[in-house]
This record gives sequence, structure tokens and C-alpha cells, in this order.
Amino acid sequence: MGVCKGPQIFKKYVKCCKPFNTIMLPNYQQHYLFYSSCNFSTLNDKKPQSLYHHLYSRILACGPITVSDYMKEVLTHPIVGYYMNKDVFGKQGDFITSPEITQLFGEMIAIWMKYESQKISKGPFQIVELGPGRGTLIKDILRVYKQFKSLNNVTVHLVEISPTLSSIQAKNLCKTVIENDVNNNEFKKDNSVNYYRKGITEDGVKIYWYYSVKDVPKNFSIFLMHEFFDALPIHKFQKTDRGWCEILVDIVQGSNEEKFRYVLSNASTPATLYISADEKREHIEISPETLVIVDYIADFLWEHGGFALICDYGHNGDKTDTFRGFFQHKIHDPLLCPGTADLTADVDFAAIKKIAEKDDRLIAFGPVNQSNFLRNLGIDVRLQMLLKNVSEERKKSLKSQYHMIMDEDKMGTRFKVLSLFPSILKEYCAKVPVV
Repeated sequence: MGVCKGPQIFKKYVKCCKPFNTIMLPNYQQHYLFYSSCNFSTLNDKKPQSLYHHLYSRILACGPITVSDYMKEVLTHPIVGYYMNKDVFGKQGDFITSPEITQLFGEMIAIWMKYESQKISKGPFQIVELGPGRGTLIKDILRVYKQFKSLNNVTVHLVEISPTLSSIQAKNLCKTVIENDVNNNEFKKDNSVNYYRKGITEDGVKIYWYYSVKDVPKNFSIFLMHEFFDALPIHKFQKTDRGWCEILVDIVQGSNEEKFRYVLSNASTPATLYISADEKREHIEISPETLVIVDYIADFLWEHGGFALICDYGHNGDKTDTFRGFFQHKIHDPLLCPGTADLTADVDFAAIKKIAEKDDRLIAFGPVNQSNFLRNLGIDVRLQMLLKNVSEERKKSLKSQYHMIMDEDKMGTRFKVLSLFPSILKEYCAKVPVV
């Protein structure tokens, strides 16, 4: 992402900000799912005996399902879906994210946003985060913007389908909250209002919640997708002597465990149309929802202005079998006890770049290692500022948090960062490199 290091804006920040307490948590990942729409009133409110029995009955009646359908059911079933009715983050959950580990991460993201946005626009803008977890990243970003006295131009727009997580976000971010019933007829008549919740922070920043990114107002926006795409449903394919076959999920009859198994389709399926004709790998994973969302954001940025930042663990189009589960911070069989563990797959950054750059809409920078990205922004300088005038115990905690998100054997190289800008800025970005 260029070679610009330690932007001047950061030097101003580290002088005026005091340390901010964060808790020390283990090193694992956040994942969150997006749906293009969600109308909870039309869903069956009868709770299944368990997600396993629900899936078993469905497969028994209709045959094996795709891994994509399996992930959707497990993660976002409105009654018993993994994300829908509990807090899955932190020590008591199944994974932890960089923003939850340390304030340093959110502060560096805020510095990057401030530095890049002031180069191309001085007017009002939206921060749009897809899958905002507990709201920790947004909270850290707004704290930095407050230090720069830049909150007057900011509104926040969160895309979140989990009732539980959206409530946690509202509690962590807002002083006052107003709920909107998106299924109310009077509400539907006002086409200009698509959010289901509105809140205001203590500093007066307005925050809105949506079920779909397509409902976000069409204005200059900074899109944030931190550990978002890794939880979107994937299709899995295997090359055979019959050509490409899709890997499906089937029941295990007579099993003593709540477990499913993989089977191969007898022939190609409609989803095999997503496979590139020049694909060289024998086993691949494709997330159509990821491609649809990136395509929409590319059009959005081209038409309305702004830029996007994607932070996730992933690869550059070379990995194969990455689908897995996480339970209590350990890798878990994704087909065992569905609904009790997080499901995830590595993000294909090459596929994202290909869609984003289609028709010369966007230009992409990266992906680069998370450690390099944060170091170029001045995280080492910020750490030294935080270490001043604090207890030895606090110093130890800050250093541990830093190493967790920066070290090669932890999150430093495993996680990648990709930024996207409208192609109209190509010449300008060449003169003033993106950090």
C-alpha cells in the first residue's frame, strides 16, 4: 500500500491521547455473516429441538445440501443460529478480534481513515461497518476523531442482522436509542428510512442500524469490513474425472453424535458456474455472497465517492481447503454439533480484487500483512506513548496485546489488509501513496 510511513496526522494524535484501558484476551478471530435482506416477522417462530435435528430432517427429506446452505443455517437461523442469540466474543466466547484485544488496532485504523479521507474530501462522510461485532472498532475510531475535533462531519451506519449483537453495539456506543419497526406499514411508507434502530453517542454522533448494506444512504462513505467476509457462506468444489463436482453435506445414519458428513455431487451443480475456466487447483472454495457485496460496494464508491478497507485472514487465490469451526478458541470440526461453534473459511483476496477492479471501477492496494500495515501507520510510536506513566502490570498487558496483533506467529502475517479506492483517483494515489 505504498511506502508512506508515519503520517504527520499521527504525530498530533499521540501527543494528545491518554491510554485507554482494554482487557487482555486470548488470540482468536471474529466472524460475522451478512444477508441481503432479513424479515424476521415472516419466519417460523417455533424453536427446533436443536439445529442438528432441523438440518437432519431437511436433508432426510430433500437430500444433501451445499456447504453454503449449511453455513447459513448454522450461523444465522433466526431462532438457534450461532450469531443470533448470544455474545460469541471474548474469553467466554469462541474467538477474539484485534479491536477486542487492544485499543491500538482501532486507533491505527482511525488514523488511516483520517489520513486518506482528508486527501480527497473535506465534507461530511459516513462510516459504514459491515458486521461490527460488539462495536469496539467504531468506538475506538470515534474516540480518535473526537481528539481531532472531527465528529461534526461523521455519521455511523452499521450493517447487522443479529438482534443480540445489535443490542450489544447500541449499549456500548449510544447514550439514547430509538427502535424502528421495519415491518410496520407506516414505517414502510417512508422510503427514505431504511434503518431499524437509531442511536446517538454521548458526543452527539448519530448511529444507524440496517439489515442490508443496500439500505445505507448513498453518500461519500468509508466502508470497513473487519473479519466480515470470512464468515460468509462458501461453496466447496472438488475436481474429479467427471469434471468439477460440488462437496455437499449429508446425514450420518445411526451416528451417536450430532454430526454430518461430506459427499460429492454426482455431476456438476449450478454453483460450478462460479468456477473460472483457467482454475488450476484441485479443490476450491468460492463465496458468491462475498462477490455480490464487493460488486455492490464497487458501484457505490464509483458513484458516490469514498473508499473501503478490508481486514481479514485469507490468501491470494492459492489456498484450497480452509473451511473449519472454532469452539472455545480451538479449531473444531464444522460438521459436529452445528450451532455450538463458529464456522469460517479463509478470504480469497484475489477474487475480491478481480471483482472490485472489474470495468475499471476501483483500484486495489494490497493485500499486505497486518503487521506491515499497522507499523507504517506508527503503531510502535503509539505503543511507546501508552507505556509512559503506567504501572508495570499495565505495561506488560499493553506489550502482550501489541505482540498478539503484530507477531508473525500470531496475527501479524496471518491477517491481511486490502484497501479499495475509485479508479478516478489512480493518478492522485500514484503521486500521494496510500498508506
